Amino acid sequence: MRALVVLTLLAVLVMAATCYESHESMESHEYLNPFLNRRRANDFIQADTRLRAITQERIRERSKAPQEHQRELCEDYYPCEMYAFRHGYAAAYKHYFGRRRTK
Repeated sequence: MRALVVLTLLAVLVMAATCYESHESMESHEYLNPFLNRRRANDFIQADTRLRAITQERIRERSKAPQEHQRELCEDYYPCEMYAFRHGYAAAYKHYFGRRRTK
């Protein structure tokens, strides 16, 4: 009987030690409301970073290499693209668009 009382007290102490809700865990408001608001769900992503990335992409699009710009022009014009498959984009651009530059 004495061993049963000691075991019960020991079990109560272990349960009290492990199930204790500390003040630190109550500091976060997740205890009361574990779900986030839709507006606050993406607060951890900085809007500046996204805008900066978009701006950098736009700058890269404006400052393309001349060969890349010529290739894109050639890809948009179907006969030039077919010619480029046989002879290369540089020759195709020169064949279809090279003569336009002379005044």
